Amino acid sequence: MRKLRIVVVNTLIHPGDEHDASLQLQAQRGNALRIGLLESGYDIIASLPADLYLPERIAQLQPDMIIVDAESDARDVLEHIVIATRDERRPIVLFTEDGATDSIDAAMAAGVSAYIVAGLHAERIAPVLNVALARFRQEAKLRAELDDTRHKLAERKVIERAKGLLMTHHGLSEDQAYQRLRSMAMNKKLRLAEIAQRIIDVEDLLGG
Repeated sequence: MRKLRIVVVNTLIHPGDEHDASLQLQAQRGNALRIGLLESGYDIIASLPADLYLPERIAQLQPDMIIVDAESDARDVLEHIVIATRDERRPIVLFTEDGATDSIDAAMAAGVSAYIVAGLHAERIAPVLNVALARFRQEAKLRAELDDTRHKLAERKVIERAKGLLMTHHGLSEDQAYQRLRSMAMNKKLRLAEIAQRIIDVEDLLGG
């Protein structure tokens, strides 16, 4: 089984900030996270700061999962993550010390699959990531099903409108109009919705 390719996103520590106690703690957490991931058999392909270049870097790397390590700036980091995954969704796991309800709500709205507050232990990493991946796949399946339903409803509306045009212009019954559509689609080797859309396009072109 192929290793999960992971990008870790963490707080950017600027030169001169090394003596900041909170940033030192952040660095320690980041190291613990990376060690836990490696010990669990995951492939860390990059460790990136949450900056304006993050979307481009993620697009280039094409990771299977994004792990965010954010001490208390989770919202700022999430803004960059949302932009980076807007066009192509990926499972996101957030490890943070920020347990505020509004922060959790914002993270879930941003597409985070798992929000883990405190308690970063190596033995917890694999189960957390497995649950996050399963949840992401389930949500992706539901989105696909919803998109498919919407697409079918849109096609049905197009077919119904085309039938109505045929009935009006050719004096056909509903069944006759449907059979005319089917025959035209078969002759043109097109899907029913495609031939229906062509009929509508011609009607709109002629100003009907």
